[in-house]
Amino acid sequence: MTKKDLHTFYSERASKLHLEIVQLKKYTTPYIIAELVAFALIIVCFVAYTLTDIGVFAFFLAAVFMAVYIVIRNNDVTTSDRVDMLQHQVHVYEHELQYLSGDFSAFDAGEEFVDVHHPFSFDMDIFGKNSLYHRINRTVTTGGSTFLAQTISNIAVPSKKAIDQRREAIAELAKQEPLRTAFIAGSKGEHIVTEEIFRGLQEVKNTRIPRFAMQSIALVVAFLCLGMSYGLIAGTIWGSVSGTLALMWIFFLISLTLIVLSRPLSLVNKTIHFILPSLSKYIGLIILIMGSQLKSAEIDEIKAKFQMQNDDAVTAFNQLKSILDDLDKRNSIWIFLSNMLYLSDFFIVRRYLKWQQNYMANIEDWIDAVSHFDALVSMATFRFNEPDSRDAEIIDIKPSPVAFNKVVYQARGLYHPFLGAKAVRNDFKVEDRHYYIVTGANMAGKSTFLRALGINCVLAFSGMPVFAETLQISCFALFSSMRTTDNLNQGISYFNAELLRLKQLIAYCKEHRSTFIILDEILKGTNSLDKLNGSRLFLEYISSLPVTGVVATHDLELSRLSEERPDRFSNYCFEIQLSDKINYTYKISDGVACNQNATYLLKNILEDEFLHETK
Repeated sequence: MTKKDLHTFYSERASKLHLEIVQLKKYTTPYIIAELVAFALIIVCFVAYTLTDIGVFAFFLAAVFMAVYIVIRNNDVTTSDRVDMLQHQVHVYEHELQYLSGDFSAFDAGEEFVDVHHPFSFDMDIFGKNSLYHRINRTVTTGGSTFLAQTISNIAVPSKKAIDQRREAIAELAKQEPLRTAFIAGSKGEHIVTEEIFRGLQEVKNTRIPRFAMQSIALVVAFLCLGMSYGLIAGTIWGSVSGTLALMWIFFLISLTLIVLSRPLSLVNKTIHFILPSLSKYIGLIILIMGSQLKSAEIDEIKAKFQMQNDDAVTAFNQLKSILDDLDKRNSIWIFLSNMLYLSDFFIVRRYLKWQQNYMANIEDWIDAVSHFDALVSMATFRFNEPDSRDAEIIDIKPSPVAFNKVVYQARGLYHPFLGAKAVRNDFKVEDRHYYIVTGANMAGKSTFLRALGINCVLAFSGMPVFAETLQISCFALFSSMRTTDNLNQGISYFNAELLRLKQLIAYCKEHRSTFIILDEILKGTNSLDKLNGSRLFLEYISSLPVTGVVATHDLELSRLSEERPDRFSNYCFEIQLSDKINYTYKISDGVACNQNATYLLKNILEDEFLHETK
């Protein structure tokens, strides 16, 4: 499937749903009319029952019309819900069409995750507007957003097993487009705030509800009281017990129930109303996950979290909703009847305490599982939307007890994912503990190439496809220094910020003994000679560590390191061709760049200005 095929696919799906919505909306007016007619006929039947002699027949007709009204009303609600769901699915397809056209505004950019001190995410445009996260993110929960952000910015050295499992899950889910669309549409356009639910759960845990209703003796007493009530009522019917005595006992029992259980019921009502509205948003998402036929190991682990020995998450939520429904019924005369018939208040408290005992400890795991699946949906959608991408081959190098992991990075046809079809592909091979000095003119492609190396590392380690014909890569740590920024509020100059970044790099490399570093122009904030000497000093030191790196620079003198240490340093370049105009090939090759373009371009600008002034 090509990008053009994807555009056609999403357009056809959206058009098909639009037609279905139009067809369903045709039933809206007939349903309303039918409901009004059925309701009116019910009224007529009751009037006839009261004013005429056809009492039983009129009552029977009223029951029939009531059943008809209920059926029509249910169909109307079902149709309305169906239309609402289809409209949200249409929005999903419309947003994917925007994505294919390069418009990511429908998705959150993850700007809250931008961290200038992160080992690589700031340099590699992982977060922020038009970033990698902006392109991938389809999450519907803030928990899913965080899980996705942590996945693509993870600084821990991954394992081949974990990467392969994640890739298997993403690949399997990428093939389930209807499931992914239903999941994204399931939030109904709202971003569910996971943190609010966790705060609510903490509030519920801190609410102390008296637990006497859970005790066996309380249950025995409740049944004895009910037995007494029914015994007195039966005795009254048979004439062996005074009706006054029965009424006094029932009044006493109801009053005692209301007094004793008033506070526990208030607390139960408060806690359920606090958590159920938020948790109910998860029910549909959990049903989709549990009902899926996905078999990959990682997704199977997610689904297993929703299963318990006898129940599951959906059962738990339905039980909680049932308790809430019974609480709502207490706002009527039913409170007296239900307590008289079966001590409803006592059993509401008992059911809630039992629910809390059985399920409360699992809710956080369920929410985390949804967040996990939410992130996988985003990554699978990205895979589906990028048919030109390929799976990386993860090389598993098990070090000996005295050795470190080796850095393996061998790419053919590598390019930056943001450039799409216009990207120039490059082949590049990295040898462990070797350094590659990359020279070239301004705008020749050095920085883009370095970011292509880094961002494809991130994709490979996240289990997502990479943008290369082939990529063989081992498991290692990644650190970059390409976009250092000053901080005037803290009195940190640009040069000082560079030094702090290099200090962070050294500490990181000592902590992560198998590290691939990507550097763009070391010590830009000082003069040329100082910069050269400082850069040499730094590279000579860092090359003593079990670290591998690629370094882009304008200092051609740094290329002499390959003559001094050919076992550790090699030269590559992005050459340009100068004639009447500059020709940028954006192809990396062996050697040192010969042509520079700054003087050439500035000369052209000054000549243009001179000609403009003389006219």
